[in-house]
Amino acid sequence: MASSSVFAGLAQAPEDPILGVTVAYNKDPSPVKVNLGVGAYRTEEGKPLVLDVVRRAEQMLINNPSRVKEYLPITGLAEFNKLSAKLIFGTDSPAIQESRVATVQCLSGTGSLRVGGEFLARHYHERTIYIPQPTWGNHPKVFTLAGLTVRSYRYYDPATRGLDFQGLLEDLSSAPSGAIVLLHACAHNPTGVDPTLDQWEQIRQLMRSKSLLPFFDSAYQGFASGSLDKDAQSVRMFVADGGELLMAQSYAKNMGLYGERVGALSIVCGSADVAVRVESQLKLVIRPMYSNPPIHGASIVATILKDSDMFNEWTVELKGMADRIISMRQQLFDALKTRGTPGDWSHIIKQIGMFTFTGLNSDQVAFMRQEYHIYMTSDGRISMAGLSTRTIPHLSDAIHAAVTKLK
Repeated sequence: MASSSVFAGLAQAPEDPILGVTVAYNKDPSPVKVNLGVGAYRTEEGKPLVLDVVRRAEQMLINNPSRVKEYLPITGLAEFNKLSAKLIFGTDSPAIQESRVATVQCLSGTGSLRVGGEFLARHYHERTIYIPQPTWGNHPKVFTLAGLTVRSYRYYDPATRGLDFQGLLEDLSSAPSGAIVLLHACAHNPTGVDPTLDQWEQIRQLMRSKSLLPFFDSAYQGFASGSLDKDAQSVRMFVADGGELLMAQSYAKNMGLYGERVGALSIVCGSADVAVRVESQLKLVIRPMYSNPPIHGASIVATILKDSDMFNEWTVELKGMADRIISMRQQLFDALKTRGTPGDWSHIIKQIGMFTFTGLNSDQVAFMRQEYHIYMTSDGRISMAGLSTRTIPHLSDAIHAAVTKLK
Protein backbone atom coordinates (compact mmCIF):
# COMPACT_ATOMS: atom_id res chain seq x y z
CA MET A 1 0.00 0.00 0.00
CA ALA A 2 1.36 3.41 -0.98
CA SER A 3 2.28 5.52 2.01
CA SER A 4 0.45 8.82 2.31
CA SER A 5 2.49 12.02 2.21
CA VAL A 6 2.33 15.23 4.22
CA PHE A 7 2.52 16.89 0.80
CA ALA A 8 -0.38 14.90 -0.68
CA GLY A 9 -2.56 18.00 -0.83
CA LEU A 10 -0.12 19.94 -3.00
CA ALA A 11 -1.44 21.20 -6.34
CA GLN A 12 0.64 20.58 -9.46
CA ALA A 13 2.47 23.86 -10.15
CA PRO A 14 2.16 25.30 -13.67
CA GLU A 15 5.14 25.13 -16.00
CA ASP A 16 7.23 28.28 -16.20
CA PRO A 17 5.71 30.09 -19.23
CA ILE A 18 9.11 30.45 -20.94
CA LEU A 19 10.76 27.15 -19.94
CA GLY A 20 7.43 25.37 -20.53
CA VAL A 21 7.75 26.15 -24.26
CA THR A 22 10.85 23.94 -24.41
CA VAL A 23 9.12 21.16 -22.47
CA ALA A 24 6.28 21.13 -25.06
CA TYR A 25 8.79 21.34 -27.94
CA ASN A 26 10.75 18.34 -26.63
CA LYS A 27 7.57 16.23 -26.58
CA ASP A 28 6.70 17.05 -30.22
CA PRO A 29 7.85 14.25 -32.60
CA SER A 30 7.57 16.46 -35.73
CA PRO A 31 10.77 16.63 -37.85
CA VAL A 32 10.02 20.25 -38.83
CA LYS A 33 9.55 21.58 -35.29
CA VAL A 34 11.32 24.85 -34.37
CA ASN A 35 11.91 26.15 -30.83
CA LEU A 36 11.91 29.96 -30.71
CA GLY A 37 11.17 30.16 -26.99
CA VAL A 38 14.62 29.58 -25.59
CA GLY A 39 16.70 32.58 -24.54
CA ALA A 40 19.99 31.01 -25.57
CA TYR A 41 22.16 31.45 -28.65
CA ARG A 42 22.14 28.76 -31.32
CA THR A 43 24.44 28.32 -34.32
CA GLU A 44 23.19 28.27 -37.92
CA GLU A 45 22.94 24.47 -37.40
CA GLY A 46 20.70 25.00 -34.36
CA LYS A 47 23.34 23.83 -31.90
CA PRO A 48 24.45 25.44 -28.61
CA LEU A 49 27.78 27.28 -28.92
CA VAL A 50 30.74 27.20 -26.57
CA LEU A 51 33.05 30.06 -27.57
CA ASP A 52 36.58 29.06 -28.62
CA VAL A 53 38.01 31.63 -26.20
CA VAL A 54 36.00 30.07 -23.36
CA ARG A 55 37.35 26.59 -24.18
CA ARG A 56 40.87 28.06 -24.26
CA ALA A 57 40.39 29.76 -20.88
CA GLU A 58 39.04 26.55 -19.36
CA GLN A 59 41.99 24.59 -20.66
CA MET A 60 44.38 27.09 -19.09
CA LEU A 61 42.57 26.77 -15.76
CA ILE A 62 42.64 22.96 -15.88
CA ASN A 63 46.34 22.91 -16.78
CA ASN A 64 47.25 25.18 -13.86
CA PRO A 65 48.37 22.85 -11.02
CA SER A 66 48.24 25.64 -8.43
CA ARG A 67 44.47 26.07 -8.85
CA VAL A 68 42.46 24.80 -5.90
CA LYS A 69 38.76 24.35 -5.12
CA GLU A 70 38.66 26.38 -1.90
CA TYR A 71 35.66 28.54 -1.05
CA LEU A 72 35.62 32.02 -2.51
CA PRO A 73 34.94 34.94 -0.14
CA ILE A 74 31.26 35.87 0.32
CA THR A 75 31.70 38.63 -2.25
CA GLY A 76 33.22 36.24 -4.81
CA LEU A 77 36.38 36.37 -6.91
CA ALA A 78 37.93 39.83 -6.36
CA GLU A 79 39.59 39.96 -9.78
CA PHE A 80 36.30 39.06 -11.50
CA ASN A 81 34.45 41.80 -9.61
CA LYS A 82 37.00 44.45 -10.52
CA LEU A 83 37.04 43.47 -14.21
CA SER A 84 33.24 43.25 -14.39
CA ALA A 85 32.81 46.78 -13.06
CA LYS A 86 35.34 48.07 -15.61
CA LEU A 87 33.59 46.22 -18.44
CA ILE A 88 30.21 47.83 -17.83
CA PHE A 89 31.23 51.27 -16.48
CA GLY A 90 34.35 51.74 -18.66
CA THR A 91 38.03 51.58 -17.66
CA ASP A 92 38.18 55.34 -17.16
CA SER A 93 34.95 55.53 -15.16
CA PRO A 94 35.12 58.24 -12.49
CA ALA A 95 33.09 56.04 -10.11
CA ILE A 96 35.74 53.30 -10.30
CA GLN A 97 38.64 55.76 -10.03
CA GLU A 98 37.06 57.27 -6.92
CA SER A 99 36.39 53.78 -5.38
CA ARG A 100 32.65 54.49 -5.25
CA VAL A 101 31.61 51.08 -6.63
CA ALA A 102 30.79 48.05 -4.47
CA THR A 103 30.75 44.88 -6.63
CA VAL A 104 29.82 41.36 -5.56
CA GLN A 105 29.83 38.21 -7.67
CA CYS A 106 26.34 36.70 -7.88
CA LEU A 107 24.50 33.80 -9.50
CA SER A 108 24.14 35.25 -13.00
CA GLY A 109 21.61 38.02 -13.68
CA THR A 110 18.77 36.53 -11.64
CA GLY A 111 20.94 36.20 -8.53
CA SER A 112 22.27 39.74 -8.95
CA LEU A 113 18.72 41.12 -9.14
CA ARG A 114 17.64 39.10 -6.12
CA VAL A 115 20.58 40.18 -3.96
CA GLY A 116 20.09 43.79 -5.05
CA GLY A 117 16.36 43.58 -4.36
CA GLU A 118 16.86 42.17 -0.85
CA PHE A 119 19.52 44.79 -0.09
CA LEU A 120 17.10 47.57 -1.09
CA ALA A 121 14.20 46.04 0.87
CA ARG A 122 16.41 46.11 3.99
CA HIS A 123 18.27 49.40 3.59
CA TYR A 124 16.46 51.77 1.20
CA HIS A 125 13.69 54.11 2.33
CA GLU A 126 11.40 53.56 -0.69
CA ARG A 127 10.35 49.92 -1.19
CA THR A 128 8.55 50.34 -4.52
CA ILE A 129 10.18 49.29 -7.78
CA TYR A 130 8.80 50.29 -11.17
CA ILE A 131 9.36 47.77 -13.96
CA PRO A 132 8.63 48.23 -17.68
CA GLN A 133 5.41 46.86 -19.15
CA PRO A 134 6.17 44.28 -20.48
CA THR A 135 9.40 42.94 -19.00
CA TRP A 136 11.16 39.61 -18.44
CA GLY A 137 8.70 37.32 -16.66
CA ASN A 138 11.04 36.66 -13.75
CA HIS A 139 11.45 40.34 -12.78
CA PRO A 140 8.17 40.76 -10.83
CA LYS A 141 8.65 37.43 -9.03
CA VAL A 142 12.26 38.16 -8.04
CA PHE A 143 11.51 41.62 -6.66
CA THR A 144 8.29 40.61 -4.89
CA LEU A 145 10.05 37.75 -3.11
CA ALA A 146 12.93 40.09 -2.26
CA GLY A 147 10.43 42.22 -0.30
CA LEU A 148 9.70 45.07 -2.72
CA THR A 149 6.35 46.28 -4.03
CA VAL A 150 6.26 45.99 -7.82
CA ARG A 151 4.54 48.58 -10.02
CA SER A 152 4.86 49.02 -13.77
CA TYR A 153 5.51 51.90 -16.16
CA ARG A 154 4.42 52.04 -19.79
CA TYR A 155 7.12 50.96 -22.21
CA TYR A 156 5.92 49.15 -25.32
CA ASP A 157 3.34 50.51 -27.75
CA PRO A 158 1.59 47.62 -29.56
CA ALA A 159 0.25 50.01 -32.21
CA THR A 160 3.73 51.04 -33.41
CA ARG A 161 5.54 47.97 -32.06
CA GLY A 162 7.97 50.53 -30.71
CA LEU A 163 8.55 52.56 -27.57
CA ASP A 164 5.67 54.34 -25.79
CA PHE A 165 8.04 57.14 -24.80
CA GLN A 166 5.31 59.57 -23.79
CA GLY A 167 3.68 56.98 -21.57
CA LEU A 168 7.04 56.10 -20.03
CA LEU A 169 7.77 59.73 -19.14
CA GLU A 170 4.27 60.28 -17.73
CA ASP A 171 4.44 57.18 -15.52
CA LEU A 172 7.92 57.97 -14.19
CA SER A 173 6.83 61.57 -13.59
CA SER A 174 3.96 60.40 -11.41
CA ALA A 175 6.08 57.82 -9.52
CA PRO A 176 6.75 58.77 -5.88
CA SER A 177 10.02 60.60 -5.31
CA GLY A 178 12.82 58.14 -4.51
CA ALA A 179 11.14 55.09 -6.08
CA ILE A 180 13.38 52.43 -7.66
CA VAL A 181 13.16 52.05 -11.44
CA LEU A 182 14.28 48.94 -13.28
CA LEU A 183 15.89 49.73 -16.64
CA HIS A 184 17.08 47.28 -19.29
CA ALA A 185 20.58 48.51 -20.23
CA CYS A 186 20.10 47.40 -23.85
CA ALA A 187 18.18 44.84 -25.94
CA HIS A 188 14.98 45.07 -23.89
CA ASN A 189 13.54 41.63 -23.15
CA PRO A 190 10.96 40.68 -24.47
CA THR A 191 10.38 43.50 -26.98
CA GLY A 192 13.83 44.25 -28.46
CA VAL A 193 12.80 47.94 -28.32
CA ASP A 194 15.36 50.35 -26.83
CA PRO A 195 15.23 54.12 -26.24
CA THR A 196 17.48 56.26 -28.45
CA LEU A 197 20.40 58.06 -26.78
CA ASP A 198 18.38 61.30 -26.79
CA GLN A 199 15.50 59.51 -25.10
CA TRP A 200 17.89 57.96 -22.55
CA GLU A 201 19.12 61.46 -21.73
CA GLN A 202 15.55 62.64 -21.12
CA ILE A 203 14.90 59.58 -18.92
CA ARG A 204 18.09 60.32 -16.97
CA GLN A 205 17.17 63.97 -16.41
CA LEU A 206 13.65 63.09 -15.29
CA MET A 207 14.85 60.33 -12.94
CA ARG A 208 17.55 62.47 -11.35
CA SER A 209 15.16 65.41 -10.91
CA LYS A 210 12.78 63.15 -8.95
CA SER A 211 15.56 61.25 -7.12
CA LEU A 212 14.38 57.98 -8.69
CA LEU A 213 16.95 55.21 -8.09
CA PRO A 214 18.06 53.42 -11.29
CA PHE A 215 18.46 49.63 -11.14
CA PHE A 216 19.95 48.50 -14.46
CA ASP A 217 19.69 44.93 -15.72
CA SER A 218 22.40 44.20 -18.28
CA ALA A 219 22.02 40.75 -19.80
CA TYR A 220 23.22 41.58 -23.31
CA GLN A 221 26.29 43.85 -23.26
CA GLY A 222 28.05 43.39 -26.61
CA PHE A 223 25.45 40.86 -27.70
CA ALA A 224 22.94 43.46 -28.92
CA SER A 225 24.95 45.68 -31.27
CA GLY A 226 28.22 43.71 -31.34
CA SER A 227 29.96 46.55 -29.44
CA LEU A 228 30.58 46.31 -25.69
CA ASP A 229 30.91 50.09 -25.32
CA LYS A 230 27.85 50.96 -27.40
CA ASP A 231 25.66 48.58 -25.40
CA ALA A 232 26.84 50.21 -22.13
CA GLN A 233 26.15 53.81 -23.20
CA SER A 234 22.85 54.12 -21.31
CA VAL A 235 24.45 52.97 -18.03
CA ARG A 236 27.50 55.21 -18.43
CA MET A 237 25.30 58.30 -18.91
CA PHE A 238 23.84 57.70 -15.45
CA VAL A 239 27.28 57.09 -13.90
CA ALA A 240 28.73 60.23 -15.52
CA ASP A 241 26.34 62.52 -13.63
CA GLY A 242 27.79 61.38 -10.30
CA GLY A 243 24.51 59.89 -9.08
CA GLU A 244 23.92 56.51 -7.49
CA LEU A 245 22.58 53.34 -9.16
CA LEU A 246 22.48 49.55 -9.05
CA MET A 247 23.72 47.34 -11.86
CA ALA A 248 22.99 43.63 -12.41
CA GLN A 249 25.30 41.95 -14.93
CA SER A 250 25.14 38.53 -16.55
CA TYR A 251 27.70 36.65 -18.65
CA ALA A 252 25.16 34.03 -19.79
CA LYS A 253 24.59 35.48 -23.25
CA ASN A 254 27.72 37.46 -24.10
CA MET A 255 30.17 34.70 -23.07
CA GLY A 256 27.74 31.82 -23.56
CA LEU A 257 28.20 30.82 -19.90
CA TYR A 258 24.49 30.10 -19.33
CA GLY A 259 24.82 27.08 -17.03
CA GLU A 260 27.86 28.42 -15.16
CA ARG A 261 25.63 31.08 -13.53
CA VAL A 262 28.12 33.95 -13.66
CA GLY A 263 27.02 37.48 -12.81
CA ALA A 264 27.77 40.53 -10.72
CA LEU A 265 25.89 43.15 -8.77
CA SER A 266 27.51 46.59 -8.64
CA ILE A 267 26.23 49.48 -6.57
CA VAL A 268 27.58 52.90 -7.53
CA CYS A 269 27.62 54.97 -4.34
CA GLY A 270 27.95 58.65 -3.51
CA SER A 271 31.33 58.21 -1.84
CA ALA A 272 34.07 55.63 -1.20
CA ASP A 273 33.24 55.20 2.50
CA VAL A 274 29.57 54.53 1.67
CA ALA A 275 30.69 51.89 -0.86
CA VAL A 276 32.63 50.08 1.89
CA ARG A 277 29.56 50.01 4.15
CA VAL A 278 27.30 48.92 1.27
CA GLU A 279 29.61 45.97 0.53
CA SER A 280 29.55 44.97 4.20
CA GLN A 281 25.74 44.86 4.13
CA LEU A 282 25.65 42.96 0.82
CA LYS A 283 27.67 40.24 2.55
CA LEU A 284 24.92 39.93 5.15
CA VAL A 285 22.36 39.41 2.37
CA ILE A 286 24.47 36.78 0.58
CA ARG A 287 25.79 34.71 3.50
CA PRO A 288 22.45 33.18 4.60
CA MET A 289 21.30 32.86 0.96
CA TYR A 290 24.08 30.75 -0.59
CA SER A 291 27.22 31.54 1.50
CA ASN A 292 29.48 32.30 -1.46
CA PRO A 293 29.39 31.95 -5.24
CA PRO A 294 30.91 29.21 -7.46
CA ILE A 295 34.50 29.59 -8.62
CA HIS A 296 34.67 28.08 -12.11
CA GLY A 297 32.63 30.45 -14.28
CA ALA A 298 34.03 33.58 -12.65
CA SER A 299 37.56 32.27 -13.21
CA ILE A 300 36.79 31.81 -16.93
CA VAL A 301 35.54 35.41 -17.19
CA ALA A 302 38.51 36.84 -15.27
CA THR A 303 40.97 34.84 -17.42
CA ILE A 304 39.48 36.32 -20.60
CA LEU A 305 38.99 39.89 -19.40
CA LYS A 306 42.50 40.34 -17.99
CA ASP A 307 44.37 39.08 -21.08
CA SER A 308 44.31 41.52 -24.02
CA ASP A 309 44.66 38.79 -26.70
CA MET A 310 41.87 36.71 -25.22
CA PHE A 311 39.73 39.78 -24.69
CA ASN A 312 40.13 40.70 -28.37
CA GLU A 313 39.35 37.14 -29.44
CA TRP A 314 36.20 37.30 -27.32
CA THR A 315 35.02 40.58 -28.89
CA VAL A 316 35.39 39.02 -32.36
CA GLU A 317 33.34 35.95 -31.38
CA LEU A 318 30.79 38.15 -29.61
CA LYS A 319 30.35 40.32 -32.71
CA GLY A 320 29.94 37.13 -34.75
CA MET A 321 26.96 36.11 -32.59
CA ALA A 322 25.42 39.60 -32.71
CA ASP A 323 25.87 39.83 -36.48
CA ARG A 324 24.21 36.43 -37.06
CA ILE A 325 21.16 37.59 -35.12
CA ILE A 326 21.03 40.90 -37.03
CA SER A 327 21.22 38.92 -40.29
CA MET A 328 18.35 36.63 -39.15
CA ARG A 329 16.24 39.76 -38.59
CA GLN A 330 16.93 40.97 -42.13
CA GLN A 331 16.25 37.54 -43.66
CA LEU A 332 12.95 37.14 -41.82
CA PHE A 333 11.83 40.64 -42.79
CA ASP A 334 12.76 39.98 -46.44
CA ALA A 335 10.95 36.62 -46.45
CA LEU A 336 7.71 38.17 -45.14
CA LYS A 337 7.97 41.02 -47.63
CA THR A 338 8.48 38.55 -50.49
CA ARG A 339 5.35 36.64 -49.41
CA GLY A 340 3.36 39.88 -49.25
CA THR A 341 2.38 39.09 -45.66
CA PRO A 342 -0.23 41.63 -44.50
CA GLY A 343 1.02 44.33 -42.13
CA ASP A 344 4.18 46.35 -41.57
CA TRP A 345 7.03 44.08 -40.41
CA SER A 346 9.75 46.73 -40.24
CA HIS A 347 9.81 46.39 -36.42
CA ILE A 348 11.71 43.11 -36.93
CA ILE A 349 14.73 45.01 -38.25
CA LYS A 350 14.27 48.02 -35.94
CA GLN A 351 14.27 45.94 -32.76
CA ILE A 352 17.60 44.73 -31.35
CA GLY A 353 19.04 41.81 -29.41
CA MET A 354 18.03 38.21 -28.95
CA PHE A 355 14.27 38.69 -29.07
CA THR A 356 11.67 40.09 -31.42
CA PHE A 357 8.20 40.99 -30.25
CA THR A 358 6.37 39.91 -33.40
CA GLY A 359 2.98 41.43 -32.59
CA LEU A 360 1.34 38.01 -33.11
CA ASN A 361 -1.52 37.34 -30.68
CA SER A 362 -1.98 34.21 -28.56
CA ASP A 363 -4.44 32.62 -31.03
CA GLN A 364 -1.95 33.07 -33.87
CA VAL A 365 0.84 31.63 -31.69
CA ALA A 366 -1.34 28.60 -30.85
CA PHE A 367 -2.19 28.14 -34.56
CA MET A 368 1.50 28.18 -35.52
CA ARG A 369 2.31 25.62 -32.85
CA GLN A 370 -0.54 23.33 -33.92
CA GLU A 371 -0.20 23.62 -37.68
CA TYR A 372 3.49 24.36 -38.15
CA HIS A 373 5.14 22.98 -34.98
CA ILE A 374 6.69 26.37 -34.21
CA TYR A 375 7.11 27.05 -30.50
CA MET A 376 7.22 30.50 -28.90
CA THR A 377 5.80 32.21 -25.81
CA SER A 378 2.11 33.13 -26.03
CA ASP A 379 2.94 36.88 -26.15
CA GLY A 380 4.48 36.41 -29.61
CA ARG A 381 8.10 36.81 -28.50
CA ILE A 382 10.54 34.88 -30.67
CA SER A 383 14.21 34.21 -30.05
CA MET A 384 16.05 35.32 -33.18
CA ALA A 385 18.99 33.18 -32.08
CA GLY A 386 16.83 30.08 -32.52
CA LEU A 387 16.40 30.84 -36.24
CA SER A 388 18.55 29.78 -39.17
CA THR A 389 18.57 30.29 -42.92
CA ARG A 390 17.03 26.80 -43.13
CA THR A 391 14.08 27.51 -40.79
CA ILE A 392 13.20 31.07 -41.89
CA PRO A 393 11.07 29.96 -44.89
CA HIS A 394 9.05 27.64 -42.62
CA LEU A 395 8.54 30.40 -40.02
CA SER A 396 7.59 32.93 -42.71
CA ASP A 397 4.99 30.54 -44.15
CA ALA A 398 3.58 30.03 -40.65
CA ILE A 399 3.39 33.76 -39.86
CA HIS A 400 1.83 34.45 -43.26
CA ALA A 401 -0.82 31.76 -42.69
CA ALA A 402 -1.49 32.91 -39.12
CA VAL A 403 -2.03 36.59 -39.96
CA THR A 404 -4.02 35.75 -43.10
CA LYS A 405 -6.37 33.24 -41.46
CA LEU A 406 -6.61 34.68 -37.94
CA LYS A 407 -7.02 38.38 -37.27
